[in-house]
Amino acid sequence: MTVTETTSAYYRKGFGLKAEVQATLAADYTGGLVDRLRAHDNTLVASGVTIRLAREFGFCYGVERAVEYAYQTRTKFPDRRIYLAGQIIHNPHVNDKLREMGILFLSPGSEGFDFSAVGADDVVIVPAFGVTISDFETLRHIGAVVVDTTCGSVLNVWKRVDTYARDGLTALIHGKYYHEETRATASQVEKHVGGRYLVVRDMAEAHIVCEYIERGGDRAAFLSRFAPGASPALDPEVDLRRIGVANQTTMLARESIAIGEAVGASMERRFGADYRAANFRTFDTICSATQDRQDAVEELLRESLDVMVVVGGYNSSNTISLAAICALHVPTFHVEDADCLDPVRGTIRHRPAGAHDEIETTAWLPATGPVRVGITAGASTPNNKIGEAVARIFATRGVDPASVA
Repeated sequence: MTVTETTSAYYRKGFGLKAEVQATLAADYTGGLVDRLRAHDNTLVASGVTIRLAREFGFCYGVERAVEYAYQTRTKFPDRRIYLAGQIIHNPHVNDKLREMGILFLSPGSEGFDFSAVGADDVVIVPAFGVTISDFETLRHIGAVVVDTTCGSVLNVWKRVDTYARDGLTALIHGKYYHEETRATASQVEKHVGGRYLVVRDMAEAHIVCEYIERGGDRAAFLSRFAPGASPALDPEVDLRRIGVANQTTMLARESIAIGEAVGASMERRFGADYRAANFRTFDTICSATQDRQDAVEELLRESLDVMVVVGGYNSSNTISLAAICALHVPTFHVEDADCLDPVRGTIRHRPAGAHDEIETTAWLPATGPVRVGITAGASTPNNKIGEAVARIFATRGVDPASVA
């Protein structure tokens, strides 16, 4: 049994306190410069500097909902201890705001969250990524109030994976095995006896799976390679014969689609078209907001741009995907926060696409002459942080953002 909406201590639809928290949310996250960009066809120009903002950017509905429910929870339970299972979203500014509100953060471990400090009188917020079935079970036994902000797009993937496991297919998940969302998604197979999952990070890992499907291989080496992201009882000799493909909702859409096509083609080459039709399924479960932001940045990149700035957490998968798209076309700087831009020194701290470490680059913006800067942001980046980044880009060229029409 898992927590359901009929449980008295379980809340998924907020507390009807939107009006009470709206002013605080607006003060914490609204960006004036972003509003001005929108009012001028997503374009601001001053002293030879042109800023072009992607058509779709920043907070999506699921993120707005999760953050709002966290604020509602603090308002509803002003005197209770409130815990958050992980991060509400992958944005340091937003999470710091919640800490300032007295919300306590629980860190995930290899076996799930440590809920030992949580009592029946406490409140636990489930983040937009969701938590595993095991974590839900633990919370049910504790009896704490649970406020579930799991994104609807994530729930749709869970339903797909649940169906795969119910029908005896191994869920092949395109995602990061350590990511909260992927861990929660993979756990959905545990509802069914014999349920199996396998997580692949990218096309390179998918090719290893395809090779095994078609030709077999070293079973021990395969299991060692994928151990962190595979069911403990996975047997590739058996479990790669029936596959359903799903994905972490924030991955690069074109790669998820390509992985599904590659795996399906391998099954057909090995077993034939009729077998594939009966034993292979794939669905694009990238969330609409992720897709919209990727489409919008592709559209922006068709313009002539000198540089692209992508604003969002370094651990935000959808932001990483946006930076990867941009880096294929134009010099791209993925910054975690507006503070990464130093107008006085003319430097920018950023993480290059595909890298793991932040670096600092000087003279990243030409000191003179016309320059066109594109900007976008991941779905967990609030407007005020996008606006602050725009202000610092202008300031790097000595332009007072307040003077920009």
